[in-house]
Amino acid sequence: MEVYLDRIESNCRRTVELCRPLGIEVTAVTKGFCAYPEIAERLVKGGVKSLADSRIDNLKKLKSLDVQKILLRIPMISELDDVISFADIVLISEVKTAEILGRKASQRGVTQRVLVMVDIGDLREGFWPDDIVPAFGQLLKIKGIEVVGLGTNLSCYGGVVPSQENLGVLASFAEQIEKRYGISLDIISGGNSSSMHLVYNEGMPDRINNLRIGEAILLGRETIFGIQRESYYNNTFVLKAEIVEVKEKPSIPIGEIGRDAFGCVPTFEDRGVRKRAIIAVGKQDIHPDTLIPYDKDIIILGGSSDHTILDISDCGEDYQIGDILAFDLTYGGMLGGMTSPYVEKVLIK
Repeated sequence: MEVYLDRIESNCRRTVELCRPLGIEVTAVTKGFCAYPEIAERLVKGGVKSLADSRIDNLKKLKSLDVQKILLRIPMISELDDVISFADIVLISEVKTAEILGRKASQRGVTQRVLVMVDIGDLREGFWPDDIVPAFGQLLKIKGIEVVGLGTNLSCYGGVVPSQENLGVLASFAEQIEKRYGISLDIISGGNSSSMHLVYNEGMPDRINNLRIGEAILLGRETIFGIQRESYYNNTFVLKAEIVEVKEKPSIPIGEIGRDAFGCVPTFEDRGVRKRAIIAVGKQDIHPDTLIPYDKDIIILGGSSDHTILDISDCGEDYQIGDILAFDLTYGGMLGGMTSPYVEKVLIK
C-alpha cells in the first residue's frame, strides 16, 4: 500500500478551506488508516484542530499530537476508564453510560466532555427524536460530564442522504434544547463525508458548525453522488499487487457448485475460455470488490482468502507472472488494507 502524504494533506487543506467560510470546523477521522501517526500529522498540518477515531487503541497512537481527540463510536462500559484517559470528547447515546462515565470522571477529579447523538432517520446510534430533549435534561444533571453539543450520523447504516431538511431538524433540536435549558451548545455536528455535498452546494443549515470527515479527505471523493471535485487527489492510497499465475481457463468451474470458503454459493457467467491472472492479495487482506484497477480492461472475477482472480483477456498489456498491478481503493479497501498486518505500508512524501 503506497500512501501519498502530500496528497492527503492537500485534500485536508482544501476541505478546511471550503468549510471555514461556512463556520464549519472539520474534525478529521483517522480510523480509515488505522491512525498511523505520520498520516495524522499531515491532517494537522492541513489545518484541522481535532482528530476522531472509533477505536481507543487508535486514539492512544495520537496521544502526542496537540489537538483535540474524539471517540467516534459510542463507548462500551468496559472501556470508560480509557475513554477518560485518551478522549477529550466522546459520543453518547445512553443515559446509563453517561452516568457511569460521570461517576468515573468525578472519582478522578476530572470532567469528561460528551457530544450527545440524535438519530434523525438513519437508524444507527442516537436518541430517538421524541426522547432527545428530555434526555438532555437528564444528562445535564450528571456530575462529572460536560455536554458540549449535539450530533448525528447519516448514510452509514440506513443510507439516508444528508439534506437541508434532515440537518435542519438537527439544528432545530439544538435550538429547542438551548431555549428549554438556558444553555449554549458549542458543537452541532452534522455528520460525515456524506454531508460534504451540502458544503459544495452551499446548502448546509446555518447552525451546523462541525463535520467529521474521513473519506472526502483521505480519498478525495464526494461520497453521495460520486461527483469529482476540483483540487482533490483521488490516488492517495494505491495498492500494488504481484501476479503469481497467468493461465487460460474456462470461465465456469467444472463440477457441482456448492458453498465457497466463505459460506456463499457463487454464480458464474459463461464467457468461454479466458486469460486469467491471480494476484497475491485476498480477502484476508482486502476484499476484491473494493479494488479499482488502474488498467480499466481488467475484470475482477472474485477471490479467496489469499488470492484475487482477474480476467485479463481484453488487456492491451501482455501481463506475466512477477508483474505488479496497481489499484485505487474504495473506502472499505483502504480500511481493510491499512488494518491488515499482511499489507506492507509505504509512506511517500
